[in-house]
Amino acid sequence: MTNRRQALKTLAITSLAATAPLVQTKAKDQKLQQFKFSLNTSTIRGQKLSLSEMITITARAGYDGIELWMMEIDAYLASGKSLQSLKKELDDAGIEAVNAIGFATWMAQDQEKSKKGFAQIEKEMNQLAAIGCKRIAAPAIGAEAPVDLFEAGEKYAQLLELGRKTGCMPQLEFWGAFPPFYQLGQALAVAAMANDADARLLPDIYHLFRGGSGFDGLKLLSGDAVEVFHMNDYPGTLARTEQEDKHRVYPGDGVGPLAEVAQTLKNMGGNKILSLELFNPSLYAMDADVVARTGLEKMKQFF
Repeated sequence: MTNRRQALKTLAITSLAATAPLVQTKAKDQKLQQFKFSLNTSTIRGQKLSLSEMITITARAGYDGIELWMMEIDAYLASGKSLQSLKKELDDAGIEAVNAIGFATWMAQDQEKSKKGFAQIEKEMNQLAAIGCKRIAAPAIGAEAPVDLFEAGEKYAQLLELGRKTGCMPQLEFWGAFPPFYQLGQALAVAAMANDADARLLPDIYHLFRGGSGFDGLKLLSGDAVEVFHMNDYPGTLARTEQEDKHRVYPGDGVGPLAEVAQTLKNMGGNKILSLELFNPSLYAMDADVVARTGLEKMKQFF
């Protein structure tokens, strides 16, 4: 009996010792979860600033990163400057280009249009990689309803291969007011069809609301599935289907469940880049430095 008790005691201690590292690792992972803050340049676009000025304002406000638009990079290059000089400006400012917004027609059902879209986004991926930007938004621009989710998944898988080749990974994006691809469920299906460990979604508070997805679907996502999340809010004065990009407001200034979404992102795990994306004309009439600083404060109240 003594030997039996000793054996059981030894087994219990061994089991505890074996599980302890797992518990510690889980706790450590939760502790190390990071939220970085980014400014999408659309938020201060109406002030008619140069890309260099927007980089300076973003850094001065205290953001970790900036989310660029390909059209701004094109204008920067057209002015005679280079990708190398853009990278230096970012490095000197101490901020990272965390993502970029482009409009390549890769998901189009028309094969010629899709082919051109793939060529465009590959070029853009190479440009972004040259400035240290590791991500590009991949919306369904060019697609027509109804979207074949199986076919879209195959194309997204091809896009991910391009991402690995270039060093700039596509973040699958859906737009709430874009009938062909407006729902979180559609994006989830396409990402699943791609069957690729590097598949990532790019959700947005406004688009989740505007397209009728709601916010509980986010709870189906693991931490690694979302790296960039667009932060904003929406007013309660207009019906959902009447709201447009211009109606977006600062996080917390509308009626969106920002605290709930913040908790969902925390529970999800994984590092996140929270990027403020607004298109509000009232903000364009304000000083860009004030808009940038206020936006950062508004996001940090939830994180």
